[in-house]
Amino acid sequence: MVRPSWEDYRAVEGELVIELDPGMAFGCGTHPTTSLCLKLLENYIRGGERIYDVGTGSGILAVAAAALGAGRVVAVDLDPVACRAAAENVARNRVEGIVRVVQGNLLDNLNGGADLVVANIIAGVIISLAPDAAAALVPGGFLIASGIIRHRAEEVRDALEEAGLTPWEQLEEGEWTAIVAKKTLRD
Repeated sequence: MVRPSWEDYRAVEGELVIELDPGMAFGCGTHPTTSLCLKLLENYIRGGERIYDVGTGSGILAVAAAALGAGRVVAVDLDPVACRAAAENVARNRVEGIVRVVQGNLLDNLNGGADLVVANIIAGVIISLAPDAAAALVPGGFLIASGIIRHRAEEVRDALEEAGLTPWEQLEEGEWTAIVAKKTLRD
């Protein structure tokens, strides 16, 4: 459950609640691409993973990953306004020990070793990001990519395969698609 910081809400027992103020950054939890990513994070995080959130916006996915049990999350955005909003949301949800917000361009300056990369951007950026995402992932790691309009999903899947990732799962909501791809183990 995502709760805007200005609304009162009492969680029921066992319910995960993320308090969020997106400011001017993208990611308030109601857009279909964000909800698809949240569902997939819930399915793929087992506990202790190292995760890169590329194009973090408000930081909603980074905060959710931490709340779901990720061991370390690096949240990256080029926009300084988004980075400020993300850092505030990280602090608001008390996950500063797990999430580090970095201003930068996509996966530039990040060392590999990610168990999971999540990118809720747009199809064209995901296509150009695919080789770097593949390089950043450990063998067996996953890329969760969303922000993809349905008619571009095949183009994104092709780019992921060309980068050495295997399409693993696909979810759709309205006109939007999220694709999970796996970096397969090498012999």
